[in-house]
Amino acid sequence: METALAIWLAFRALRWIGWLAFFGYTIAFLLNPESHFNSFRQLYHSTEAALFGFALLAIFAGFFELMMRERAGFDRPNIGTLIPPQKRPAK
Repeated sequence: METALAIWLAFRALRWIGWLAFFGYTIAFLLNPESHFNSFRQLYHSTEAALFGFALLAIFAGFFELMMRERAGFDRPNIGTLIPPQKRPAK
């Protein structure tokens, strides 16, 4: 497997993990919000870091995924396709 392809797949997996973690933490927050606030009704720093951090992780992993896809020379993947075909050179 090419190095660029492996890095692209790693960023693709990291993007999905980031979004799943963000939505999972959001659901946990919505189900039990009082455990995420201190006595002054302010969010704990860990809650803020998780909510913003997971989303930022997913967004930046998506940017790097796009960069590596172009560097590896792949077409845009279709739904259900793990590794798309190589781009054909322009004539």
